[in-house]
Amino acid sequence: MATITECRGALDRLSDNLARADGDVRGAAALDRSLSCHVTDLDTTFTGRLADGRIRVDSTVQGPPQAKAQIRLAMTGDDLVAMVDGRLNFAKAWASGRVRLEAGFRDLLRLRSLL
Repeated sequence: MATITECRGALDRLSDNLARADGDVRGAAALDRSLSCHVTDLDTTFTGRLADGRIRVDSTVQGPPQAKAQIRLAMTGDDLVAMVDGRLNFAKAWASGRVRLEAGFRDLLRLRSLL
């Protein structure tokens, strides 16, 4: 099972990957939205913002998200680490229910290029 430190590191690597992206992925990552990532098996939520093509984690709280972010993710820590490392395809994990992504319709349309 992935640790909180490993999950935070995965979010940092994802942020770095988004910052280096170009084309459609760069455009999708250019949103300015509040973001939460609930790591279900650790019952921990990372909250922050997706802005300027990067993910900025502002806090880590125990339990589910306390406020409703504009973009909400939920998954196990192992799945988070595997996705960022390229061992788990996001679209397949989302389609199978291993990963939950909730956002407004317009944001989902823009984020689809990240899938």
